[in-house]
Amino acid sequence: MGHATLEAWVDEVVRLTLPDAIEWCNGSDEESARINGRLVSTGSFIPLNAEKHPNSYLARSGPNDVARVEDRTFICSRDAEDAGPTNNWRAPAAMHETLRPLLAGAMRGKTMYVVPYLLGPPGSPMAKVGVELTDSPYVVANLRIMTRMGEPALAALGETGAFSRGLHAVASLDPQNRYISHFPEENLVVSVNSNYGGNALLSKKCFALRLASVLARDEGWLAEHMLILCLTDPQGRKTYMTAAFPSACGKTNLAMLIPPPRYRDAGWKVETIGDDIAWLKFGADGRLYAVNPEAGFFGVAPGTSYRTNPNAMFACSTNSIFTNVALRPDGTVWWEGYGGAPPDQLIDWRGRPWTPDSKTTAAHPNGRFTAPARQCPCISPEWDRPEGVPISAMIFGGRRASVMPLVYQSWNWQHGTYVGATMTSERTAAAAGTVGELRRDPMAMLPFCGYHMADYWRHWLEMGRRGGDLMPRVFHVNWFRKDAAGKFFWPGFGESIRVLIWIAERCRGSGPAVESPIGWIPTVASLDAADLGLAQAAADALLRIDRDEWRAEVAARETYLKSFGDKVPPELLAENAALASRLA
Repeated sequence: MGHATLEAWVDEVVRLTLPDAIEWCNGSDEESARINGRLVSTGSFIPLNAEKHPNSYLARSGPNDVARVEDRTFICSRDAEDAGPTNNWRAPAAMHETLRPLLAGAMRGKTMYVVPYLLGPPGSPMAKVGVELTDSPYVVANLRIMTRMGEPALAALGETGAFSRGLHAVASLDPQNRYISHFPEENLVVSVNSNYGGNALLSKKCFALRLASVLARDEGWLAEHMLILCLTDPQGRKTYMTAAFPSACGKTNLAMLIPPPRYRDAGWKVETIGDDIAWLKFGADGRLYAVNPEAGFFGVAPGTSYRTNPNAMFACSTNSIFTNVALRPDGTVWWEGYGGAPPDQLIDWRGRPWTPDSKTTAAHPNGRFTAPARQCPCISPEWDRPEGVPISAMIFGGRRASVMPLVYQSWNWQHGTYVGATMTSERTAAAAGTVGELRRDPMAMLPFCGYHMADYWRHWLEMGRRGGDLMPRVFHVNWFRKDAAGKFFWPGFGESIRVLIWIAERCRGSGPAVESPIGWIPTVASLDAADLGLAQAAADALLRIDRDEWRAEVAARETYLKSFGDKVPPELLAENAALASRLA
């Protein structure tokens, strides 16, 4: 293709990994059919029912390779201080020394695929090129859905353009020698001994967040773990919002929200621009504009149904890949939360027979679907607009059974940065660890920030100083508050449009709100929730601020912020002290 740097790197990796063949991917339909056929012939892909799931496949990963592995994910910056206390650090030279013998000859007997891809809409000033070298046709099949693969990337790259490098080798899937290593100064990711999406699709969390967050710091923009949606009111006014939630906390459901009939009939509409990652830069008018760098959805399947998220179900009905879900006898897929009674017989995610009497789940809790974004019924016509969309609201949220109200608005950008920096959520199945355990997850970026978290907060504050009054308004939501019996107060899903409407009103300077110690809170009446049949006690509980609970929260936040030592921005400590004072 004439790009000397790329060709030299490919030659270097070939000499190290010793593949039997090299295939440069162009993203064509013919190439896709050939690679999918190769996966079917080796048993790695199971073709699904051609009528109910056209051109779709089921894949299974190794039982020890089913989620992101944060303890095996490393930031290999030259200076350990740049990685910070929330990342695992290894000196670049030492990590390269560790990886070299694992990669030596790792592709012998295999094909190495050279996969150029574009993150961001073609022609966008925000778009960036990546190239992944992999011996996994499963990765190639997923990258074709998740990115603009092949020709769009090569056109953007030209003969001298810059690109992010990703090297992935399946190797033996040995968990003890599993490394997902990021080298920010080299714009490089190396992943070995995993074939799970988050560890192997290097365009996704590895480039679009970990490496991109470093590029964003250096270049003056934001790379965030955020959905992007557009709320259109009956007058045709559009409000663009981003929202950050830890994985498996309802982010895709919110991005694809379907308003209840009463709202649809009145003219309200929600459209999806992105479900997972947002890149945000200042436009010529001084506002923050966001693009979705991805071209597909890599969604959590369990819990997704025609009741909870019909748009996602339609999006993955064709041209899709399902990973670690169950297979019905008729060649269709199933997972917990799919809807209806479990089938009498299934093949589970491990390939074993399963019945409703089985002691294990049929689908892995982190089972996934990979689907093209263009197939989503609610995809916005602006989803690949090169200049992006202007953001009015940023929403933070987590899974909390208590303490956090349904929604509140921060006082300003600095306070909003504090709100995001001190987010806490219950751990989900999307990452290894104890499900349900509480952990701090700042801006939902704890596993994805490629540099020191306190420096990341400082970058947010600097962005706010640059943008001034034009910065988005910042909110926090919690759909998961429970009563004493463990039942959710809020119905969630489509009904959450009531919260989005209040947020949009607040961005326009209207919308009733009450001042509380933690921020502006809506009135029960302003949520238009009378028809939900909530008892008054439930409605009150959704918005209640328990001062004793919040005093404990503030004390925990102070300990957390101070754990970053001299690096923590003093503005965040000041915000915590001000909250303590208001609670007193």
